[in-house]
Amino acid sequence: MAFERVGSNTTRNLTNQFVQPPWRIALWSVAYSTVLAVAVFGNLIVIWIILAHKRMRTVTNYFLLNLAFADVSMAAFNTLINFIYAAHGDWYFGEVYCRFHNFFPVTAVFASIYSMTAIAIDRYMAIIHPLKPRLSAKATTFIIICIWSLAIVLAFPLCYFSTTRTLPKRTICYVAWPRMADDHFMYVYHIIVTVLVYMLPLVVMGITYTIVGVTLWGGTIPGDSSDNYHGQLRAKRKVVKMMVIVVVTFALCWLPYHVYFLVTGLSKSLSKWKYIQQVYLSVMWLAMSSTMYNPIIYCCLNSRFRAGFKKVFRWCPFVRASSYDELELQNRRLRPGNQSSMCTLSRVNTSILSKDKSVCCRGNRLRFNPEPNHNG
Repeated sequence: MAFERVGSNTTRNLTNQFVQPPWRIALWSVAYSTVLAVAVFGNLIVIWIILAHKRMRTVTNYFLLNLAFADVSMAAFNTLINFIYAAHGDWYFGEVYCRFHNFFPVTAVFASIYSMTAIAIDRYMAIIHPLKPRLSAKATTFIIICIWSLAIVLAFPLCYFSTTRTLPKRTICYVAWPRMADDHFMYVYHIIVTVLVYMLPLVVMGITYTIVGVTLWGGTIPGDSSDNYHGQLRAKRKVVKMMVIVVVTFALCWLPYHVYFLVTGLSKSLSKWKYIQQVYLSVMWLAMSSTMYNPIIYCCLNSRFRAGFKKVFRWCPFVRASSYDELELQNRRLRPGNQSSMCTLSRVNTSILSKDKSVCCRGNRLRFNPEPNHNG
């Protein structure tokens, strides 16, 4: 985002005012390292679950894959670097990485939030206009490419103007805007970024999920009056509920960060406040922590992702992956229907079903849904 604010302010200081006591550095190190470990490991598991299981390759999950890739990349390449630079005020990583350090966070956050926006629009179309054609694999790939292309264009000025400067006691990484004597250019750019990667997509998602929520919880799904209505309704509600929690979590994590830079941009005296560095480390930690919550949310609220996490952690003594969990990832969902014509799949008979998919219940054959499931 506006990591250049730190650099532009510190260019006026020849001494390092960011030295902290060792105990405080140790506490912040544990906090940021936890974010890095959980975000990288969790999002890599999400990527593996989607790519390794055909049943998980749906439109929604492809956007979740893109979201996980953006989160794991930012966590791996920026989290600890941001902490080290913010904690010490000394840049150790050279000019090339300085450009990448200022450029990539905006790119990754743009890709993340617009992946969420694409999911919101896809859910809206699937629920409000169910008879219209769904996105194909090629269309989904094209949208993802467009998201990253626009992200690169938006963040390119940060890469182009980034540079390092060697001072008597330290080296700084900052964005040398063409009008450094006037912070107006930098402040306007940050407002533009805030609008495009925070306010605008949140407004779009707020509107779409409100309409979808009213339809799912307060009305009926257009064009759906079949006997499996209630099963489809529950599935759609689960996906929407999960995505709303993902969006709200993202919004809460990044709100203090944007407020911090907008306020410090208006009041330059705040940059000299005694505890401003601790405030910055706090809001930056909260923003970076947004990369680690999504895998936890998926695991808690989605049975298929939970089954995938159980497979990964099956070596743990307190984690047990049942045959039902295996079935969640390998076979298509059974078509729900009336109990008179179709039996309900239970955890007891999944082992039988895995051996013989033609098992009948009460003389009726179990039917499998021939259409791909788009509910993630």
